Amino acid sequence: MAHHPYQTHDVSNQPPPLENYNLFAADAVLTEGLKRWDGGWAEKDMLALGADCGSAETIQRGRQANEFDPTLKLFDRFGHRIDEVEFHPAWHDIMAQAVRHRMHSLPWVEKRAGAHVARAAGYICRHQVDEGTSCPITMTFAAPSALAADGRIAAEWGKRLMSDRYDARGLPADQKTGALMGMGMTEKQGGSDVRSNTTQAKPLGKGGPGEPYEIVGHKWFFSAPMCDAFLILAYAPKGLSCFLLPRWTPEGQRNAIRIQRLKGKLGNWSNASSEVEFHGAWAELLGEEGRGVATIIEMVRHTRLDCCLGSAATLRQAVAQASHHASHRVAFQRKLIDQPLMQNVLADVALESEAASTLALWLAHLFDLAPKDVRAQRLSRLMTAVGKYWICKRAIHGVAEALECIGGNGYVEEGPMARLYRDVPLNSIWEGSGNVQCLDLLRALSRDPETLAVFYDELAEARGRDARFDAFIDRLKDEFRGFDDLEARSRLLVERMGLAMQGALLIRHAPGFVAEAFVATRLAGGRGMEFGTMASGLKVRQLIERARPKLAAG
Repeated sequence: MAHHPYQTHDVSNQPPPLENYNLFAADAVLTEGLKRWDGGWAEKDMLALGADCGSAETIQRGRQANEFDPTLKLFDRFGHRIDEVEFHPAWHDIMAQAVRHRMHSLPWVEKRAGAHVARAAGYICRHQVDEGTSCPITMTFAAPSALAADGRIAAEWGKRLMSDRYDARGLPADQKTGALMGMGMTEKQGGSDVRSNTTQAKPLGKGGPGEPYEIVGHKWFFSAPMCDAFLILAYAPKGLSCFLLPRWTPEGQRNAIRIQRLKGKLGNWSNASSEVEFHGAWAELLGEEGRGVATIIEMVRHTRLDCCLGSAATLRQAVAQASHHASHRVAFQRKLIDQPLMQNVLADVALESEAASTLALWLAHLFDLAPKDVRAQRLSRLMTAVGKYWICKRAIHGVAEALECIGGNGYVEEGPMARLYRDVPLNSIWEGSGNVQCLDLLRALSRDPETLAVFYDELAEARGRDARFDAFIDRLKDEFRGFDDLEARSRLLVERMGLAMQGALLIRHAPGFVAEAFVATRLAGGRGMEFGTMASGLKVRQLIERARPKLAAG
């Protein structure tokens, strides 16, 4: 082979890109969980989605959607106010893929056992392509639970939201082949304290459920402003209320939703997050006046489920990237994956990923059961807060460690790890930060004390199989016996509740070497705080091989 006289080197020892593999088939936790929790009927669809998400073309679109930011267009070329956001074509391609695979609608259109689990497995695959597009998909998925407060509104919008055809055109919803739903709750002065909102709603007639109101005010975080309608909170004469606010009025005019600017964010670049003002916007009251939080809270509970799924997905992709890299990269005359210290780190992060995905899928299973099962209702109310707190926080640390496994190649923008690292904190913040989840859990326990007994009953299903697990549960019960400073201690309690349930699920359902490693490292104590401090004797190589996407890595 001829060399150029100034050729300095040949490029070698660089891993091939992780692409053209099936994200679902390569994930043992998803394939096993789908069948375990009644979603086996969706396996063919999930395999199709997994292949779609793992293709080089789709991965490229995920990169492009984040590289080319959305752009705010306040006016058209003739000077008309339009308040529209333009996206790169890759955004629309990814959105169309998600809608085509019914990630916004599956449990509502497939009214059968395991539908939430099937969607959860698909969501974990799809979210690994791009986090930004998950925002409108999640809000649309969650909206029907709130729209149920008004039969007419639910019927009018339900068919539009359930369509599997993505329609990005800027038209009134009744002229489109499908629609998406957003939400707007927080304001400058309040954040999570929505009762400090100042946005006002004035009846345009007699007022009451389903009647039109005029909205004047603002929203500080108004995500995905190109959705076709939004659920918002505003003060009506009888108190804080929930409204459906469409982008177009019934007369076919642009609604008075004025986009002030798009947020510059740490991550989630592909998605447009905006600040808006309502200059006499037209909206319909959803539910009763003064019952806004109660109306929208079911939507919030469903979006929090997706926070768990999304964080589990980002952590899963980080583990896939790190283990793939380590299986190809040579350092000090050996592949990284064959070096004991790297094995310890990779196995530890892989274990964290399995525990996160298992807890998230089980939580989706509770959503399947809840409509007909009071026990599942209580557990899902409690564990949504626990999962939102624990999975989202642990994913941040896990992604950081996976990035370090890759080293400098992980830190540069050309690869996927920098984007994962930027994106992963979002789910811990969106829909209520850690403290909000802890307070929500305490409210659930105070309103229904029997919920804690149901939690312990679920843990009891795994008792008697590992003395270390049993001892951890006994210590947790002791922690709940003193209520004087419960709020100040609630983060530690929620953390231990998350660990306890993850341990119980892995003991009951995961391979023995997975459960053994989790109990030994998370519940028994005696190790360091950082990943990669697992004691010797655990089957680290088996943990890595269970997590590594072999279809791509060979």
